Parts: sequence; structure tokens; C-alpha cells
Amino acid sequence: MTSALSAPVIGSVFHCVVPVRWGDLDAQNHVNNTVYFRYFEEARVQLFRKVGLVLAENKVGILVHASCDFLKPVLYPATLVVGLVLTRVGRTSMEFDTIIECQDDAGVVYAKGKNVIVGADAATGKPTPWTPSELAAFAQYFVE
Repeated sequence: MTSALSAPVIGSVFHCVVPVRWGDLDAQNHVNNTVYFRYFEEARVQLFRKVGLVLAENKVGILVHASCDFLKPVLYPATLVVGLVLTRVGRTSMEFDTIIECQDDAGVVYAKGKNVIVGADAATGKPTPWTPSELAAFAQYFVE
């Protein structure tokens, strides 16, 4: 009997912790709106590093869509929990709902948005389908 490789489950979440740096603040003394996209980027990079696709020779993840709704200002000092909620796995793409919470204010969403990534050939940039082993690697790092 062979065991089938599992794919990540829709609705499962990858979390990472990101400290707010003093340099992330703007003139109003809260995190600048552009920096939220860096926090989402950090979560994607941590996920891809764990899966083994950061600086991979064969495949990369290309961000093709990013959006953010700013719900509550983040002030310094803070430690953030950035969540990537898997909403769709396509042949070559993955979609995530993105969420930012403060570690000391659990359950309160400070920002939310969407990210769409496409798996692509590292040399040509052309979309390539996710392999069963890549999907299984992603599945290891998402929690239901």
C-alpha cells in the first residue's frame, strides 16, 4: 500500500511572528501603511523557506496580487502575528487571506487582505503546476 501525498487544506493557516521596528513608523507614530505589505511578504518568505522554495533553482513563487484593508493602527512597540489563510489552490497558483494581529491583543484584527502567488519556473518566469511533493510540503506548515 502506498501512502498518498497530502495537499494543504483550504482554511488552514500558516502563522509567523514579526516584531515591529521603530523604523516601521510614520509621522503619525503608527506603522506606515506600506509596511503592512512587508509583513505579509515576510510571512510568505518564511512559508516558502520552510517548504524549500526560497532561492530555489527550479521554482519560485511570484506575487501577482496583494491587497490590504487597514482596520486599526499598529503602534510601537508591538509583536505581530501574521496569518496566511489558504483559500484556494489552483494548478499553478495559491490564494491566501492575510491577517495581522498584535500578539498582546489576540483575536483583534489590525489589517486584513488577500495575496495570490503563482509558482513559476525560476529561469523563465513561466507558471508551472504545483507538484504533489510541493503541495505535501506546504501542507506540513498549515494548521487547521
